[in-house]
Order: sequence, then C-alpha cells, then structure tokens
Amino acid sequence: MALLQERVKELVAKYGRSRENLLPVLQGIADTEHYVSEYAMQLVAEEMGLSAADVYGTATFYSFMETTPRGKYIIRVCKTISCFMKGKNQILLALEEALKIKLGETTPDRMFTLLETNCLGWCHKAPAMLINDDVHVDLTIEKVHQIIREYKQKANN
Repeated sequence: MALLQERVKELVAKYGRSRENLLPVLQGIADTEHYVSEYAMQLVAEEMGLSAADVYGTATFYSFMETTPRGKYIIRVCKTISCFMKGKNQILLALEEALKIKLGETTPDRMFTLLETNCLGWCHKAPAMLINDDVHVDLTIEKVHQIIREYKQKANN
C-alpha cells in the first residue's frame, strides 16, 4: 500500500495536478500494477484534488485501462470480421490450449490474461493480437504456440 501511495505521488509530481493529466497518471499506475484498483483511484483523486467519480469514470471509460487484476502479459485478440474470416477462432483455441485458460481468464500464476478486443488496426495482416504493447500479425496456430513459448521463457528469466 505504501508503495502505491509513493507511486501515485511520484506520477502526480511528474505530470501535474490538472485534470488533463489524469490519464497519464492512471496509465503510469497500470504500467506498474497491471491494473488500476479502486484504492489507487481513491489515492489519485485525493492527490489530484479530483472527485473519486471523475477518476473512476476516466479509468473505466477506456477499454485498454484495466480495473481488475490481470496478468503480467495481457493478450488481446482482435475480434473484427477481418480477423474472424482469417481464422481468429482457431487462434483463440490455440491460445486457450497453450495457456490452459479460457477467454477472459488469467493464468493462476498471473502471468497471462486472455481477452478479445475491437479492431487493432492490422486488418491487412489478420488475424492479429496484441500482447501488452507488442503487435503480432499473420497468426497461425504454430506461430501462436511459438510466441507463447517465447513469452513464457522471457517471464522465467
């Protein structure tokens, strides 16, 4: 808790207390914690002099701003028609098999969370997925298994 309080103070000092700096502060918390808890939202509201409702409204508005605990690596599979037509469902099944979780779940070790999202902007290279900030395109079942092996290896190092 004390570390979170320090992190909030640090982010507010870096970005400032004005309302337009709320999103970067929340993003900074999410980068560290992998989500923004209700407690963190309360701390931000107090530190920035904003209402808790204002902070909550901002945090919950954005689909990429997580407000529930997630894994270290958040996998977002594009669910648009382009990805669907190019085999998105097989990609999801391969991810579920590789991670031993279902869509919307987080692995027990809190390493991976599997989600769907709207367009990632890579329709010309569908199917596509995003792992945190890394884009993966032209996915195949084999490619998905290789990508997950690499992330697991990275997590263990």
